[in-house]
Amino acid sequence: MAGSKKSSTPRISTDIAAWEQDVRVGTYTRRSTTEDNQPYSIEAQNARLDSYIDSQHGWRHTVSFTDDASGASTERPGLQRALQAARAGVIDVLVVYRVDRFSRNLRDLVTLLDELDRAKVVFRSATEPFDTSTPMGRMLVQMLGMFAQFERDTIIDRVIAGMERKAAKGKWKGGKRPYGYRVDKPTQTLLADEAEAVVVRTIFDLYTCRRLGARAVAAELNARGHRASTGREWSGHHVLRILNSRIYLGELTFRGTTVTDTHPALIDAATFDHAQSVLEARGESHAHRAANSSDYLLTGRLRCPRCGRVMIGTRATGRSRTYRYYTCFNRARYDADKCDFARLDADSVDTAVLEALGKFYRTHHDLISQAITAQQRRHHDSSSDTRVELDAVTAELAKAHQAIDRYLNAFENGILDPELLALRVSELRTKTTQLTTRRDELAITLDNEPVVPKTATLDGIADHIAEIIGTGTRTQAKALIETLVAHVAVTGPDRLVPTFRIPQPGNDIRAGTASAVPAPMESVRAMTRLVDLMRAYSNQGTLTSTLEKLREQVSEQQKREPSAKGPKAHALARRLTAADREQIVAAYEGGASANQLAFDHQLAKGSILEILRTGGAAIRQQRRLSSEEIDQAVVSYQDGQSLAKIADRLGVKATTVRAALERRGIRRRDSHGRPR
Repeated sequence: MAGSKKSSTPRISTDIAAWEQDVRVGTYTRRSTTEDNQPYSIEAQNARLDSYIDSQHGWRHTVSFTDDASGASTERPGLQRALQAARAGVIDVLVVYRVDRFSRNLRDLVTLLDELDRAKVVFRSATEPFDTSTPMGRMLVQMLGMFAQFERDTIIDRVIAGMERKAAKGKWKGGKRPYGYRVDKPTQTLLADEAEAVVVRTIFDLYTCRRLGARAVAAELNARGHRASTGREWSGHHVLRILNSRIYLGELTFRGTTVTDTHPALIDAATFDHAQSVLEARGESHAHRAANSSDYLLTGRLRCPRCGRVMIGTRATGRSRTYRYYTCFNRARYDADKCDFARLDADSVDTAVLEALGKFYRTHHDLISQAITAQQRRHHDSSSDTRVELDAVTAELAKAHQAIDRYLNAFENGILDPELLALRVSELRTKTTQLTTRRDELAITLDNEPVVPKTATLDGIADHIAEIIGTGTRTQAKALIETLVAHVAVTGPDRLVPTFRIPQPGNDIRAGTASAVPAPMESVRAMTRLVDLMRAYSNQGTLTSTLEKLREQVSEQQKREPSAKGPKAHALARRLTAADREQIVAAYEGGASANQLAFDHQLAKGSILEILRTGGAAIRQQRRLSSEEIDQAVVSYQDGQSLAKIADRLGVKATTVRAALERRGIRRRDSHGRPR
């Protein structure tokens, strides 16, 4: 074409001999993080590549790309930059030290070569004789890729086999040590770290006895000055990981192999099982999980009688105080056009239910006896069917054990193939585990006959309830509600019907809830609400010890309230559903603060604000404190109240209160209440 300008480096063919003398060369080097002692250092690769490029006539080294990463994936920054350079026409040849430096996966290698071919870039190895500009060269490169993948797979198999052998012998398989233990290098076994072991036991105690949620446990640990193994503050995720780990029972598990008694147990089996039952109960309901960190005592236990949606905690800020309500989700989200059921005053409802609970255990021993007697009759009527099933399961379990013995005898006599033995015995082991679990459940059901509590026991529970209501913290009142209140039916704007649980002091295993025979209805006026004692009650196992633990906590020094600031969003591997986002917007529009929502949902405040903006919520501006409010805050803080409580009373953020106190010259306290 007339007037066209010839490129200085035409890239028409992948045949290097057809190119002009100036060939632009890029190099790619890679070192795996586990190859410290292997002869593939970056320096050694660069030296070999420079020599190779110098030996090629007309080649010019223009750019280098490097990665410190495994070759199992193509998600490597240096490799991606090399591909971008190829697509942009910056290089004509890409040279590596060996093919396995480029990729150890055959499929990835073929894909990468195709991409280079589409970009008209030739691929070369400095130590392997092939040229991808020819069909023979491409075949050789793919064969080398097969060997590289084979080598990698062999290494993986050897490493896994070694870890399995270690686990089978009760030795630590390697990796990051579990919190609460240290690794004894000579024996490769786990030993208890006494300082961290105390924290592990504290986590289980706070979760099972004080009934704190995972985030509340983390806040308590941080307030006490404890830190995770990384040196950072505890989070709810870290707490849940410890609560779910069987390593604290002295067990090691790897790829389905579990070995017991390999190291000192930090938690007994009963405590661990109790924690698992609490985890399971809280995990069944998102509303129940949210109640663990919310200051609304009945979150998750109230439903709108008009539309059936859950009632959530909302706030409204007045001139002098913040008003708390339980509001139907539809009304909070879509206004009264969607649901016009009236809001319930949260303070009145919480107080009414707590007072009704105390009066029930103080004065209605006859109703408790009737409920237990009815449950005893149902237990007796169903015991015959339970016993028949238990006998059948026991017989089936015995047959499974006999079958395992027969297979083992056949193997010892040389009759049975080892692979067939392993397959069949594995199936039978799974079956025996399932049968054993069912047998234990049935045996517990037969033994767990409801017992009528003694009058002294019920009076003791009533005393504990009264003490917690009178002088306990919100956390203790929340735990009390979770322990003894099954749910609360809303039958009208001024009418609530709570369902209470009845403790069984003689049982170690908690029975499922079951309703009793109808009992006469009685009413008790509490503030502006009528709370009816329901005609049916439910039965749950050992709650006395839990209540005792709660009572003991009343007299302890008040701990610093956890900050409303949640963990950073990038540290949380969780996705919110559309319903979650709607609830966040509704709660904010109802008066909840962004900090409180961040704490409740374990998100960063910035993420909460982004959800609110996306949902069309009007972001509230921070309110300034008046001179009179600052005077009140100074007096309250000097009297020992926490920043969080003062802020909640004034309807502002804790940081606003802190800044106002600092402007007045008030020194901050540490976690023990001492001036800093």
